[in-house]
Amino acid sequence: MKAMIFAAGLGTRLKPLTDHCPKALVKVGGSCLLERCILNLISFGVDEIVINIHYFGEQIIQFVEEKHFDVPVLISDERQQLLDTGGGLKHAQHFFAGNEPFFVHNVDIISNINLTELYNAHQQSRAIATLAVRDRQTSRYLLVNENNELCGRVNLKNNQETIVQNKFTENNKRLAFSGIQVVSPEIFRYMPATDVFSIVDLYLQLAEKKKVSTFQHQYGFWMDMGKIEDIALLEQKLKDWQQ
Repeated sequence: MKAMIFAAGLGTRLKPLTDHCPKALVKVGGSCLLERCILNLISFGVDEIVINIHYFGEQIIQFVEEKHFDVPVLISDERQQLLDTGGGLKHAQHFFAGNEPFFVHNVDIISNINLTELYNAHQQSRAIATLAVRDRQTSRYLLVNENNELCGRVNLKNNQETIVQNKFTENNKRLAFSGIQVVSPEIFRYMPATDVFSIVDLYLQLAEKKKVSTFQHQYGFWMDMGKIEDIALLEQKLKDWQQ
């Protein structure tokens, strides 16, 4: 089972911690975000991992080389150009040869979501992708219909709404993307010619004709470490969670 970790972001909200290192190597509770993500994926049976890099990418390469993880950890190099989520996945396409679905995990997400349940839900749904979602407050929501399919998106910051016409219903829910997903390699057949694009934008386009599913997880622990002020809160939550 394979996985990709999105770790190429600039980490601007974590400045000044990211003035001299990438967000992926920021430490929380004694371990950096990247190590936590890798070990969590391994614990659920992932045996090959690729990481995309851009900002201070050489530090991530050095970290991986020095850590000697129990599974192969490869690098998808975006140091010449940051490719966004869709472009980043497209750039690593060669790593996902075959028909086996794979995980895609944002490096700044820490959670105890059951990845086996997420993976099995994806297999059963026969969707092109299955996105973990949660009922929480955010400024950007995915719209999910009663069949747990993606049917739109709402951005409260700019009051923009995108609707997938043939999937949209009156009973849809607003749920937040959790930054963890399972993707089928079929996705690569539908990627645009451009190098830089958002994976969620692509899902919204494909959802008209393809099934893009969601997996709602309300149990347990989930947190996005996006801002400096989140670190102390996250460390306390980790202590409570592990007790």
